[in-house]
Amino acid sequence: MSLARRRSLTLALVITAACVTAVVRYMHWDDRTLLWLKEQNLPLADRAASIWLPGYRASIEGKPLAGLEDDEASDLAYNPLTGTLFTVTGKLPMLVELSRSGEVLRRIALKGFANPEGVAVLENGMIALTDERKRNLSIFELDPQTRELDLADAKPFDLGFPDAGNKGFEGIAWDPAQQRLLLGKERAPTAMFSLGSDGQRLLDQELRPLPSYGLGMRNLSALSVDPRTGHILALSAQSRLLLELDEKGEPVSFISLLGGQSGLESRIPRAEGVAMDEEGTIYMVSEPNLFYVFRKDEPFATPQG
Repeated sequence: MSLARRRSLTLALVITAACVTAVVRYMHWDDRTLLWLKEQNLPLADRAASIWLPGYRASIEGKPLAGLEDDEASDLAYNPLTGTLFTVTGKLPMLVELSRSGEVLRRIALKGFANPEGVAVLENGMIALTDERKRNLSIFELDPQTRELDLADAKPFDLGFPDAGNKGFEGIAWDPAQQRLLLGKERAPTAMFSLGSDGQRLLDQELRPLPSYGLGMRNLSALSVDPRTGHILALSAQSRLLLELDEKGEPVSFISLLGGQSGLESRIPRAEGVAMDEEGTIYMVSEPNLFYVFRKDEPFATPQG
């Protein structure tokens, strides 16, 4: 082989290796490998005391949410008082109530909102909403007759990060055991914060940063708290990953949202919301209007539409 030929092959190998390394780092596949290794070494007792995401399989996949095709569903929260779910839409600001099988039950207009991205159900019918563009959090009282929520009736809490743009707070969840709201900043930087609350209208004066594994994800789309273990579910649309964190913010388990994984026939296009009920069932929404359910040890059901 000529010297010129050898140099060309060496250069090609170097370029290929550099490209592979760049892709691995961009997709955080190196972090995912470490997560997998940690999962494999987790004692059985710790698995039993956790959510343990590898045991979940999709039971409803990609069910369209009727009438929300053009509205971009974002975030998801479970209401234990009614056994229903809530999501928000950004293009036409609405709070939408769903059944646990993905039926649209009610649409509530959000007046004065620019880009609602997060929803959390608090105590006694109270609900918290975040507006990414206005960088604020508002709390409202919700009852079965509510058909409109007006931002002018609330006292919005300033979430800061005035230069965040479209990289602000997306995920929000209520942690009843710790009496706090959890908030996730999407990216630049990806981070988690807590905000103390009584579950009604009282809020602490400032956000507190939380230790988390969020930097191992390309973005942070949504959060949820398991009412049984207190562990946190962190969802990343860009990484196509659902991650379980313990009370210290350390990773415990994860599942991929790609096709062929976790009982999914196709990848979830852009997962934007996650919620969990008291039975441990996991619900997700994806843009534009797709609904998913994951359960443990349940046979896969074909997509519903």
